[in-house]
Amino acid sequence: MSSDVVVRPATTAADIKRFIAFPYALHRGDPMWVPPLRMEVRKLLSRTKNPFLHRNQAEYFIAFRKAAGQAASHYRPSRPPFRPPHLPTFREGGEKWEILGRIAAIHNRAHNEAHDENVGFFGFFECVDDQGVADALFAAAGKWLKNRGLTAIRGPTSFSTNDECGLLVDGFNTPPTVMNPHNPSYYVDLVEQSGFSKAMDLFQYHTVNPRLPEKLIERVKKVLEHKNITLRTLDMKHFDDEIEKIKEIYNSAWEKNWGFVPMSDDEIDHLAAQLKPVVVPELVMFVEQEGRPIGFAAVLPDFNVALKKNPSGRLFPGIFKILLAARKIKRIRIFLLGLLKEFRGIGADVVMYHWIWDTGYRLGHRWAEAGWILEDNVPMNNAIQRLGFEHYKTLRIYDRPL
Repeated sequence: MSSDVVVRPATTAADIKRFIAFPYALHRGDPMWVPPLRMEVRKLLSRTKNPFLHRNQAEYFIAFRKAAGQAASHYRPSRPPFRPPHLPTFREGGEKWEILGRIAAIHNRAHNEAHDENVGFFGFFECVDDQGVADALFAAAGKWLKNRGLTAIRGPTSFSTNDECGLLVDGFNTPPTVMNPHNPSYYVDLVEQSGFSKAMDLFQYHTVNPRLPEKLIERVKKVLEHKNITLRTLDMKHFDDEIEKIKEIYNSAWEKNWGFVPMSDDEIDHLAAQLKPVVVPELVMFVEQEGRPIGFAAVLPDFNVALKKNPSGRLFPGIFKILLAARKIKRIRIFLLGLLKEFRGIGADVVMYHWIWDTGYRLGHRWAEAGWILEDNVPMNNAIQRLGFEHYKTLRIYDRPL
């Protein structure tokens, strides 16, 4: 571990601002990185505005060292084809300091209650290509978690599997879709050389096919005829009522998945409020049997296409570039698709995918992503490939004992 690296909690407003700003400097030369809106990151980290942090805890850490002399040469600048990062600096105690990384330590009580585990999590990990800096960040997060009685550290999850999660380990040459992570390939070495091992892989799929295979279209017709299934789109005039129906399905449909954490009503309401401005009602649909909602799918336009046009991440004047670019989005992400357990295996999922792709194509979209899907969810992985989707990215969750 580099002896001159200092890691401390981000406790002041200035520290939080530095924590948020760091990746914009670090990844400025990466053509695949998509800058989120800073105001949205600030809300996500807020202990008062993010409902997740009302029942769970987190600590944010920053790594830095003196910017003078040889200190700044301990790390290798980001590898080609990226430009070397212009790392942010600040003055304190009469010295100039250079920020080298950040991490969050997360005590996800809801996860441990749901899975009868005693693990802590890390997230929001960003770091220069320096193993010493990475080790110092993981040591700080691990110490905070161990002091709370936790016996392992898992991640990255920012904050849980309901949020952006996983480290990209394959598929670095394409940009991430909305609410998905992207990181340089050297992060894999930093994490694994810090003693982490694979816990679970998450697979992402994509397709450019204008139609599903004919044999699946025939199956859709039979399911609609014989299973008394109907489909309908989201009713924006009764948005709050629709969200209540989603609540009834969501936690039940995903409850047995590895790493899944049930969301509270406040968390679902918070997420719905965030997504409402970008929701396309035709791409959010319910599947019903005899009028009872038994599943739903949420598909989002890939708003990252627009965010990419605003490298600073600031709302003004970036909002004008974002709104202009948003009109040209031709990509969608199948964000959520779930069925109540007792209705799986009857073909309702294929009916939903058929609806999504037909509707998306009619609305002008020409590329779709599905996922992520857990690597051990064999039925879902097989089904998505039969639909003509190809595996093109892999995210990984890691574990390390404390």
